Amino acid sequence: MNVSARRALAAALTALMLTVAGCAAPDSGLQAARRHLTGRGPITFVEASDESGTASKQVIDAWNKLHPDQPVTLKQFSDVNELHDNLVQHFKAKDSGYDVLGADVVTIAEYAAHRWLQPFDGAYTMDTSPLLKQTVATAEYRGTLYAAPFMTDAGLLYYRKDLIPRPPRTWQELLADCGVAREHHMGCYAGQFAKYEGLTVNVAEAVAAAGGGFLKSDGTTPSADTPAARKGLSLLVDAYRDGDIPKEGITYEEEESRQAFEAGKLLFLRNWSYVYPLANSDGGSVVKGRFGVTTLPGVDGPGRTTLGGQDNAVNVYSVHKATARDFLAYLQSPKVQRKLLIEEGQSPVLASLYHDPSLLHDPALGYLRTLEQSITTATERPMTPFYPAVTQAISENAYAAIKGDKSTDKALRDIQAAILAATSQQ
Repeated sequence: MNVSARRALAAALTALMLTVAGCAAPDSGLQAARRHLTGRGPITFVEASDESGTASKQVIDAWNKLHPDQPVTLKQFSDVNELHDNLVQHFKAKDSGYDVLGADVVTIAEYAAHRWLQPFDGAYTMDTSPLLKQTVATAEYRGTLYAAPFMTDAGLLYYRKDLIPRPPRTWQELLADCGVAREHHMGCYAGQFAKYEGLTVNVAEAVAAAGGGFLKSDGTTPSADTPAARKGLSLLVDAYRDGDIPKEGITYEEEESRQAFEAGKLLFLRNWSYVYPLANSDGGSVVKGRFGVTTLPGVDGPGRTTLGGQDNAVNVYSVHKATARDFLAYLQSPKVQRKLLIEEGQSPVLASLYHDPSLLHDPALGYLRTLEQSITTATERPMTPFYPAVTQAISENAYAAIKGDKSTDKALRDIQAAILAATSQQ
């Protein structure tokens, strides 16, 4: 082979290697995952803003006093969307400036699929045995743990115990009680039905109540156009059409629905656990001491909520991963989890706290036993690397169906097509 031929062959092989490297861009994350596992030093913790946040900052201050050579700096963003977009920019730049990130549970699969998170495996592990197993599932992707559950939450059904003798277990029982609401000139049922992420949650719960889901377990194959999904979405469509969900319910997010319930305008409310202490303490609440809480209704029995909450993960490009892991374990400690529950109402991920007698007898935490039941039977929102496209497809089409602008069948076909398009283009 002459010199020119050898040069041509070398150039071709170099081009091929560059092409393969370009197609396998995630390898940079694989390589980064092997580095700095024992690194210690100052770290930065980024999360979405918590308006109360006093106890959270006290927790970090306590860590910093104990670890003056490994202090934590807290950086907060205005909301989860701003946080997500900023994190993606940093990850793509392979920036080590953020060490620990607090992420909505539905974003873990996306970040892990791009190899932006440090996996907890091999020599870099975490003990998850004290945690509620459902919360651990939110932190896993394809069988590997990529985050540390920090706080969780589940949907609950609030009801006026002064107006109905017992809480409903099924949708049929709930709808049967709507006559009581009409007698008292109030709305029957509301959740979060505005066109945003909360609607995805409510629709996913209704579909789960009917035994369905929007994605198969692989996180990419849509299963929206099915009889079970049709039955679940129809529960909401029919309730809105029949007036059992009040007309203004289509505008409700979490706070609007909470305020309506506290004002005595609703017989039933689906919302998160934070509502319980507020409805019993707010100066303008007319339902203090007059409501109870139970699990969400299903079709043939109790339903299934979807999990909310925050998982904390380590940036695969961090250079202080040992400190980062120790900090995550500290945030899961009983002392921290208890403090955040009592002072900020953050639902703990430690299983033991749901059986602590001192907590169960605290009137402000009267929802704790029901919350554990909801969490242990919960289903996940669609766990997929393509979640932004999936949730947009669900919320936009379900909203149109509930409002009456699109048939249930057409909405589900459009959700199916949108998910398929999103997953096939990646």
